[in-house]
Amino acid sequence: MSTDEPAPRVPGQKAEPSGVDLARVALRAAKEQARARGDAAQQKKQARRGGLRSGARADGRDPMALGAAINRLITERGWEAPAAVGGVMGRWPEIVGEDLAKHCVPEKYDEDERVLAVRCDSTAWATNLRLLAPQLVARLNEDLGHGAVKMIKVHGPGGPARRYGPLRAPGSTGPGDTYG
Repeated sequence: MSTDEPAPRVPGQKAEPSGVDLARVALRAAKEQARARGDAAQQKKQARRGGLRSGARADGRDPMALGAAINRLITERGWEAPAAVGGVMGRWPEIVGEDLAKHCVPEKYDEDERVLAVRCDSTAWATNLRLLAPQLVARLNEDLGHGAVKMIKVHGPGGPARRYGPLRAPGSTGPGDTYG
């Protein structure tokens, strides 16, 4: 066997790369390194000229779609829960039903305590909502994620302004006796 002949191949064993293959790999690596050095030099040159300019290819400086920008802002600031609750307030009639939505309106959400405050237009609807609160909390948590709302705080209607005058009985709270 002469030195010019390749070694016999054993079945199941990979052939070692030849000198040509090794040269191709080395050439590819050298080209990538040169390209990286060239890109860095080009960026330095552009920075000296007054800043980077946007080119034909998309990069981080290009404008974003409004929805993508808002989603990115919400994620970066950690506003996922308040944004989700805001969406619930916008879809309130779909979640609680048309009848209840006509008489009860969500007012605010306390993120720390995870309490949703709801104002009703009469004491009867406030009582009804207090009875439905556990089912409503379960439905909200199903929509928002587990534990987003722990409790619903129900407020009755705000009564009319209390007037003090000559027809007021001593010790009476006035028309506010029937509200709240």
